[in-house]
Amino acid sequence: MKIGNVKLFAVRYTICIIVIFTFGCEQKSSTQKISIDTVDQKLQLKAELEQYKLENEQLKEQLEVLTDLPENVRLETLHNLTRVKMTNYTNLYDKDKDGKFETLIVYIQPLDDDGDAVKAAGTVDVQLWNLNKTEGNALIAQWQVEPEELKKNWFATLLTINYRLTFDVSDKIESFNEPLTVRATFTDYLSGKVFNEQKVIKP
Repeated sequence: MKIGNVKLFAVRYTICIIVIFTFGCEQKSSTQKISIDTVDQKLQLKAELEQYKLENEQLKEQLEVLTDLPENVRLETLHNLTRVKMTNYTNLYDKDKDGKFETLIVYIQPLDDDGDAVKAAGTVDVQLWNLNKTEGNALIAQWQVEPEELKKNWFATLLTINYRLTFDVSDKIESFNEPLTVRATFTDYLSGKVFNEQKVIKP
């Protein structure tokens, strides 16, 4: 074998070794990555399974309690709304005293048959109307408050307890110089009852 051929063979052999080594390392690294990802997925699934088991046990306990209730106990007696009241504090407010009323605050009290305020879960639909305008322009604004947001707005003082809902009307009210009407629809999620209430607010 000639020297030139020997050198060429040595170069090719070296290249082959490098290629094999590199491919082997990449394959090993890829295998390790897949293995790590698989372990992470298994751990996540295990954690979710444990959470589901815990929730299932809690539901079983709740079911046992409800099953053991006396027959004369009805769902309505546990939580019986008879009225939803909009209190007198419901109005437009000028917080920064610049002469522009930018905030509508609606105070709502869900009441049971004893007249006590109840932190009932549900949705509230609020509408602000100017009934002096034509039908197509009478509705100024409307909002919907979902249960998760509603429960954050339970508001208690020494004198009263209710839901306190705040809405931005800075871009909807140019002037507050005539009576407006606030309408609220409360849907009780426990009983499915729907309550409607409205109040006229004056400048």
